[in-house]
Amino acid sequence: MKSIDIIVDGQIYSATKGSLLIDLLIKNDLKVPYFCYHEALGADGNCRMCMVEIEGQKRPQIACDTLIKDNMIVKTKGEMIDGVHRDVLELELVNHPVDCPVCDQAGECKLQDFYMDYGLYDSKIDVAEKVKHEKHIDLGSSVMLDQERCVLCARCTRFTSNITKTHELGIIGRGDHARVSTMPGKKLDNPYAMNVVDLCPVGALTSKDFRFAQRVWFLTSTPSICQGCAKGCNIYVDHNKLKYKDEKIYRFRPRRNDEVNGHFICDEGRLSYKSLQEERQEFMEIDGREATLGEVLGRYDTLLKSSENIVILADANLYIEELEKIISYADSIGAKLYTPMESYVDEEFGDDWLRSSMRASNAKGVEMLSIADKIPDEKISLLIDFNHPDAKSIEAEHTISMRTHSDSGKSDIVLPLASYLQSSGKIINEDGIEQFSDRVLECSEPVATVSEWISILSRADIGGEV
Repeated sequence: MKSIDIIVDGQIYSATKGSLLIDLLIKNDLKVPYFCYHEALGADGNCRMCMVEIEGQKRPQIACDTLIKDNMIVKTKGEMIDGVHRDVLELELVNHPVDCPVCDQAGECKLQDFYMDYGLYDSKIDVAEKVKHEKHIDLGSSVMLDQERCVLCARCTRFTSNITKTHELGIIGRGDHARVSTMPGKKLDNPYAMNVVDLCPVGALTSKDFRFAQRVWFLTSTPSICQGCAKGCNIYVDHNKLKYKDEKIYRFRPRRNDEVNGHFICDEGRLSYKSLQEERQEFMEIDGREATLGEVLGRYDTLLKSSENIVILADANLYIEELEKIISYADSIGAKLYTPMESYVDEEFGDDWLRSSMRASNAKGVEMLSIADKIPDEKISLLIDFNHPDAKSIEAEHTISMRTHSDSGKSDIVLPLASYLQSSGKIINEDGIEQFSDRVLECSEPVATVSEWISILSRADIGGEV
């Protein structure tokens, strides 16, 4: 497509001829208000908020339905166009409830933001005159609807009709009585349903999981990678540290990556933060009792020296750097390294979009490092497990387990292991895309990572100080 220059607010910008004007404005952080437009859903043109002034046009035009042309001169601000934004915003607020103090969307609500930019600050409508709709409607799939707060942007309905093609949501009624709803007796029910919460620009659709859990301005958002499957969807981890407590995760949100997951994530991945924080392995054990590091290293040294056939299991969710450390560690103690992959396959989970039937996030990394995935049928003297889900089904005379979570399997030694959000490294998703995930959580009493445990055990093995 031909590249041309256009003028926006007196500045020259390069753009593709025939592309949408609103995309250029968003890309260059040029402030234009909008509710209904979304880059994944396309133009809808119903909210009328993204009005701009175009030289040669008799009246303002919506940027989401304006194609870029030669010699275009655009104004996004000024007395006239600001007045248009103010008038449209007033219509959006005619029946909107004064819910901000109790609304979960407060702090990340576009209606709040635009009101501060363009609002009249003096309402012409009495609260008692506002049209009332239903509140606190359970739509299903952990999504709550407050019809009064809805600005009818139709993002949610377009998501279920155009993206998931499940068609659960629609707009019913006319005029002031128009509202989002499901079909009578039906529920919002698809594996990606909670994305409508992210799409909603106001507080109409909220997450039952996050509802009233935390104010967003107290949260720190850190970019990371979901490890729910081999797709490697990009996410934000929203977390907060309360006084005298370790950091707590409150939610996962999708982070845009057009090569991997676009704008969305699946609901199971979104809610997987819960299992990361539940039933964690918190202390070292020997034969089922809590032990000190000195006791652990003494038993480790004894087991290592008395074992002939040593097998190491590595979790296929570990980072590339951690797997490389395990490979070197296996060579140093004369052990055989395996990563059985059968237990990670879940055909019922996979689909043709963002859910992979391979539930190991770094399966490609395991393949790239040529780690064997089949354990020969032979007697194992010592099994050293780095958090592999199949470990307790494998028979061995003695077992050393490094676990992120407590497990019913019996082991001679159990070592608590940091979760993937407490470590950092690279993974390779099923499409061969390498992605780096930084450390997200810091604990007051840090749990050792794979690399740190190998360093500790290696020093103990050669008789050095720990």
